[in-house]
Amino acid sequence: MLYHVRMDVHPPHGIDPALFDRLKAEEKARAQALQREGKWVHLWRIAGQYANISVFDVESHDALHDILSTLPLFPFMEISVTPLARHPSAISTK
Repeated sequence: MLYHVRMDVHPPHGIDPALFDRLKAEEKARAQALQREGKWVHLWRIAGQYANISVFDVESHDALHDILSTLPLFPFMEISVTPLARHPSAISTK
């Protein structure tokens, strides 16, 4: 199942910079691992914002929830999810 996911990151004021740097490094490693596994198929930065648009390909809503809720920056994210369905005019197979 494909999902369009927007993630906006809102770190709290006063967060320890070293802690936040560590969380960002962990987030990057997790995102890259999920991309290699084929679950996080697109990752796009939204210019001028601390946010991204992503496409995930996972087996269920629960699987997506499990992935998102275990991201290191999850506590600081506002997330919106839109399930996607094949458009009859699309020529792409994925």
